[in-house]
Amino acid sequence: MILRSVSLRDFRSYETAAFTFSPEVNILCGENGRGKTNLLEAIWLLTGVRSWRAAKKAELVRWDAGRASLRAVVETRDRSCELALDIPTAGRSQVLVNGVKKQRQLELSEHFRCVLFSPEDLYLIKGPASGRRDFLDGAVSQIRPRYGDLLARYQRLLESKSRLLKQEDPRPSAELIAAYDDQLAPIGALLLGYRAKFCRGLSEECGAMHGAISGGKESLTLCYRTVSTVQDPFAEPSRVEGWLRDHLESHRTAELHAGACLSGLHRDDVELFINGRPAKAFASQGQTRSAALALKFGQRELFFRDTGEYPVLLLDDVLSELDAPRQAFVASHAMGGQTIITCCEERQAFQNSRLIRL
Repeated sequence: MILRSVSLRDFRSYETAAFTFSPEVNILCGENGRGKTNLLEAIWLLTGVRSWRAAKKAELVRWDAGRASLRAVVETRDRSCELALDIPTAGRSQVLVNGVKKQRQLELSEHFRCVLFSPEDLYLIKGPASGRRDFLDGAVSQIRPRYGDLLARYQRLLESKSRLLKQEDPRPSAELIAAYDDQLAPIGALLLGYRAKFCRGLSEECGAMHGAISGGKESLTLCYRTVSTVQDPFAEPSRVEGWLRDHLESHRTAELHAGACLSGLHRDDVELFINGRPAKAFASQGQTRSAALALKFGQRELFFRDTGEYPVLLLDDVLSELDAPRQAFVASHAMGGQTIITCCEERQAFQNSRLIRL
């Protein structure tokens, strides 16, 4: 999978700009404030997933402009494809693939995939569960666009249920809350299955990556944690749905009293263990960096396992956060696919690299 070119109009700090890329390593070099991360963000959005930086779409549009436009030419499975994404300050974005309008932004991921590693990802190991869920949701959405649709439906139902529980006058009835739970359980069962299978594959790939980083001295494993009633996350969706219904029902009275959603997949987590010990509690600073690297490069290998093509690897100013051995790991394992790196100074660690000054 190769990104050949990108053009931007009224996106973030860019009024108009166009870039072409090498199929190997591309280094975006320039001082702070030159738009390096903005360019990476535009590329990331063309995978169909949401920005890791912006809470609202209006933040993506240049000041005083009505909409931002992103265009790209990518090569996948030996075919060229033109992608277009128009982002208005309000309303739905418009998506086109080879000039054909698409209904969902996530359909872009069928043609273009990326793995992003930014300094914020170092908090995946010791940060709150919400960050690991976001990572999981973004990764699975790229591999399985249907997951993104299911997740959006689940979140809309959850938000409606949450608003209802907060309602003071009149207070919602148990029967009304049960009606929402009846819709959440089957969707949740499908989401849980996708997540569990992805985590199982990711654990295999991350274990190999972490072993390479640590010289075989440490092992890294992942475990997906969901509600206590789910006995086997790999069971048939109908069985998982029953377990989720039991859990939702057991929390219904407490939710009505608390005025909040206390049960559901929005509280799930991915636990990481280094040599059998919880990384969140016991990992050193170096181990945290190694585990974050393993997560991202493990995700990259899992994407390759799925399609036979490496996704584009985006590295946003992470080399400055890594010591020399870990920088060497990145340089050696970035080979085989296309990589786009941002940094403030030219890097010599990457062979066959193209320097793009901003």
